[in-house]
Amino acid sequence: MVTSTIIENSESELLLRLKRTSEFRIKRTKMSALTELVILVPFCFFLVALIKFLYDYLWVPLRIQRLLNSQGIKGPPYKFIHGNNHEVTKMKKEALSKPLGLTDDIFPKVQPHIYTWINRYGGNYLYWNGIRPELVISEPELVKGGEKWVKHRKLANHVFHGERLKNMTPAVIASVETMLEKWKGQEGKEIEVFQEFRLLTSEVISRTAFGISYLEGEKIFAMLKELSIIMSRNNFKTSIPLINKLLKRVDMLKSEELAKGIQDCVMKIVKKREDKFVNGEADSFGNDFLGLLVNAYHDSDENNRLSMEDLVDECKTFYFAGQETVNSLLAWIVLHLATHGDWQEKARREVIDIFGNRHPDSEGISKLKTITMIIYETLRLYGPSNGLQRRVTRKVQLGKLVLPANIDILVQNIALHHDPHQWGDDVHLFKPERFEEGIAKATNYNAAAFFPFGLGPRSCVGMSFAITETKVALSMILQRYTITLSPAYVHSPMPILAIRPQHGIQ
Repeated sequence: MVTSTIIENSESELLLRLKRTSEFRIKRTKMSALTELVILVPFCFFLVALIKFLYDYLWVPLRIQRLLNSQGIKGPPYKFIHGNNHEVTKMKKEALSKPLGLTDDIFPKVQPHIYTWINRYGGNYLYWNGIRPELVISEPELVKGGEKWVKHRKLANHVFHGERLKNMTPAVIASVETMLEKWKGQEGKEIEVFQEFRLLTSEVISRTAFGISYLEGEKIFAMLKELSIIMSRNNFKTSIPLINKLLKRVDMLKSEELAKGIQDCVMKIVKKREDKFVNGEADSFGNDFLGLLVNAYHDSDENNRLSMEDLVDECKTFYFAGQETVNSLLAWIVLHLATHGDWQEKARREVIDIFGNRHPDSEGISKLKTITMIIYETLRLYGPSNGLQRRVTRKVQLGKLVLPANIDILVQNIALHHDPHQWGDDVHLFKPERFEEGIAKATNYNAAAFFPFGLGPRSCVGMSFAITETKVALSMILQRYTITLSPAYVHSPMPILAIRPQHGIQ
């Protein structure tokens, strides 16, 4: 009996131990599975993210590079993540550090990477801004390709036509008169004209496009100027989306702050225009550029209606482009008139013959042939150098090239404007007589050889206004002053959006 009891107890203990061991194993298995799951899920996310990263930053660029190479488009090879940004930054830094004599051969200085690679790979080549493929084209036949703009262009185009343009001339004259009044008593003294023309063109665009004074728009101009410098400084810095969101650079934070500030200022101007109409102080939103934008914002047709984001963007573009383009153009013209006294005298004689001492008028402005030639030649040599950028959103054919989606096309006007095959061996000399018989004759009827304001349906809608403003300002200056260049002037053109003088023009 004792033995039987001992055996039974032993069996019970054994069963209990087995049960406990089994439960422990089950718990251990559950714990192990949970631990593995905790480890496995992040690993899977990491693996997917890594594959996506390698696909975007390695596979896609190499595939696009192979595709274009097979069609004869070469270029500097893609480098993982950074593309060719390090090379571009180095070339730009070197170019800006080197002194430049008083020459118009500025292409190697303002766009050294494009100048170098066109000479190495040909007029059409591919390079990489980080992972963004940039197809640079400077072959006239390819330059002519493109598609039409949509409603924003139609809105803008409406402002700068016929009678509207004629009606803007008095506002331009008033702004130039204000500038020249400040110059009284400065005869024989040095004036920094780039800064003077910046204030002038800011006043003109404020009055004509937005119906306000420069003082009201001054804050917007200051913020736009700062924003453009930040954008230019960061144009060839590699961007990795996730990292940039987590660790924002100082410049990125500042640019966001500036963009918000610009939007707030534009919204105040829009609100002021809306309030005038609502309160019965005006019978419409106005016929200037801002008025047309506000009308489009309130359009009852949803298809034609402009969003607030688009309205702000359009205002920003007009504020900056309308001011910066003419500002730089006037500065470079005055420089060339100061260094080419014969052309200064020809232009002055023409102005006096047509206007005498009177203010310019629309009829006389259309007769300014010599000044028109000077404007065109200055635009050829010092027109906007950043080119015209277009983004391909789907697979398209351009000439004989088949382009994949998500590639940028950069039409390089500076390359065409400084091409000796097009303009001759004296391509780098200031020779307004090239345009004596008009643009068509000067370019041998090749429309893609000269397009400082864009080409065909994509040409800048403000082109006529910019040229009219320039003619008015030059005429009024030449009526009163002879221009000479200060010995202190240092010739250093640099690209921001337009080509501007790094140290001003004295």
